[in-house]
Amino acid sequence: MKKSSSWFPFSFYLTTMFILVIFFAIFILVTSLTSNINHTAIADTTIDNHTVTMKINKTQFQHIDKSQFKKAPEFAQISGYINIPNNNPLTLSSLKGKVVLVYIWTYTCINSIRPMPYIDDWNQKYSNKGLVIVGLHSPEFTFEKNYTNVKAAVQRFGISYPVILDSDHGTWDAYGNQYWPRFYLIDTQGNIRYDHIGEGSYDQIEKAIQSLLAERAALMGEKEISFKTKPTTVIKLGSLQYVDLSQSTTPEIYIGYDKARAPIGNPEGFKPGQTISYSIPSNTNFKPHIAYLQGNWKNNPDNMQLQSDTGRIVLTYYAKSVNIIAGGKGGGIVFNDEVEGATASTAKIPNKSLGEDLSPDHSFRIDGQRLYNLAIHNNYAAHSIVIDVKGKGFQFYTFTFG
Repeated sequence: MKKSSSWFPFSFYLTTMFILVIFFAIFILVTSLTSNINHTAIADTTIDNHTVTMKINKTQFQHIDKSQFKKAPEFAQISGYINIPNNNPLTLSSLKGKVVLVYIWTYTCINSIRPMPYIDDWNQKYSNKGLVIVGLHSPEFTFEKNYTNVKAAVQRFGISYPVILDSDHGTWDAYGNQYWPRFYLIDTQGNIRYDHIGEGSYDQIEKAIQSLLAERAALMGEKEISFKTKPTTVIKLGSLQYVDLSQSTTPEIYIGYDKARAPIGNPEGFKPGQTISYSIPSNTNFKPHIAYLQGNWKNNPDNMQLQSDTGRIVLTYYAKSVNIIAGGKGGGIVFNDEVEGATASTAKIPNKSLGEDLSPDHSFRIDGQRLYNLAIHNNYAAHSIVIDVKGKGFQFYTFTFG
């Protein structure tokens, strides 16, 4: 081989190879830390008619050093049980021998609501293979501790897997959690093998479920396991569950003075414990991502409560959909993308982009303390919403977006 007359190509080659080696090493390290799944034992797979069949080997799974994994804490301070026969207590130790997906959620959180179709899909496809899904309901608001409220939400969302109420955050604290939602995937021996924070990565979570179910089957002496790959649910673009996680939407807006991360737009601001008469002058220049109020509102720690018979809420935001968390009494009429009418005595321009909780006349009624979807647009863009509130006692907690 003739020696190169130039040093650059060889130096460039060495540098490139060094970078690739480092990148590969980091990739292997990250993969091992985040998945903790043995993929080599299930590498022999075939796919036929939406069914994947994995050849499995007991010996390879037996060699996994499980001392490296953290033991999943037992469920602690559980205050109630839903979808469990006779409301019998459910413990993690009673599920030994099963693959367990612990899903930490709370029923008003849009980030907890959107993954539900995927979780239901996994429950339908894998419950007969040894998967048990446990919805650990850990509340954000005080009213979410109420058993009746949670049970109504479980029925409204069509949840069929067990739900346990972690109303005092005993299990939340035991797991060291700080997020809604969170997924903990636990193997047959009670080890946490996969941990995912937030929405997204559903394909990765499902593959981890399949891998642990294959491990379970192999350790039981089975030689192969098959899974249906075709989703049982489809998320429509115009539904509450759809979101494009690559979009930078307006962050959640808390209205109670104790939870608020930003001021309201009115110059009066928050006045803890007081009832303030808020107004929206005709020359108001509405700032994006800031809520404006009109009417007499009592400043509570986690909400604003209407004290007059009527009021108004105005917001400009960036998202495809907008929701409010509300309770109390009354209801409202919603006008989307018509913020120029917000300072008139009555909004008169017809509504567009009807949300799932709006009637054809653009109104909604409070039927419980929950999330209400008020708009689903065709695109991610800057939008506005005007809510004409009617009914003394209307409680407004939060804006959330999708």
